[in-house]
Amino acid sequence: MSYEFLEDIAIADIAFRAWGEDIQELFKAASDATINTMIDNLNSIEPKQTRTFSLENDALDLLLFNFLQEFIYYKDTEQLLLRAQQVQIELKNALYQLSAVTQGENLDPNRHHQRVDVKAVTLHRFQLEKVENGWTAMVILDI
Repeated sequence: MSYEFLEDIAIADIAFRAWGEDIQELFKAASDATINTMIDNLNSIEPKQTRTFSLENDALDLLLFNFLQEFIYYKDTEQLLLRAQQVQIELKNALYQLSAVTQGENLDPNRHHQRVDVKAVTLHRFQLEKVENGWTAMVILDI
């Protein structure tokens, strides 16, 4: 697990810090933390359905913001819990371009112990930074 929940950051919301040796690993860890906020046991999510999506942004931190919003979107619109399997990020023509392959399944209340309902990723104290041993991010989720 390359993330931790932060107790003293947000009182009415959920905050976490995620990290990775490279930017792709950080994005995957942050997406797992987002889903883990909603569902207690990530390993209970079986890879029955695949969704791919592409995003682009001129700012890498906003690309992460949009990436995490995708997981909330699929949960809200299709009751689909997804986990990132592959994440590719490239810089082309001054735009960061992301392509992701995700897998998961529909929410089953009998198998997926729900924790809280995440409404959105917030920009409050949102942070992405390159550090000596990789990348780190701090994210606050509106619940």
